[in-house]
Amino acid sequence: MAGLYWKVNEYLKANGKSDSQIRTLFEKDTIMLQNDSDGRGDYLHTWGVDGLAQPTQEQLDALDVTATTSEANRVVDITRKRDYGSWQSQLDEIYHDIDAWKARLLSIKNSNPKS
Repeated sequence: MAGLYWKVNEYLKANGKSDSQIRTLFEKDTIMLQNDSDGRGDYLHTWGVDGLAQPTQEQLDALDVTATTSEANRVVDITRKRDYGSWQSQLDEIYHDIDAWKARLLSIKNSNPKS
């Protein structure tokens, strides 16, 4: 089951918001999630998206499968980025042995498949 952030993210995408717009909405506290540590879990504390109604719980729940996939793929992206190394080290590796570089990256991708 996806976290609230990922469900809200998918709701915004489904309503035409780009990744950069979504980041801005969260960074500028236009959307705020909160957890009061009362056992009820996360909830939407603030919703100030112009021209877009706050999603209902039913709307968010309907996006759970897509949000779960997005959340899992984000973890894969982070792992791959860490394992690939910097672009500088990759360029050096390509220069010295491009075939070994290709094999290493393929191994990383195979070890961390996306959904």
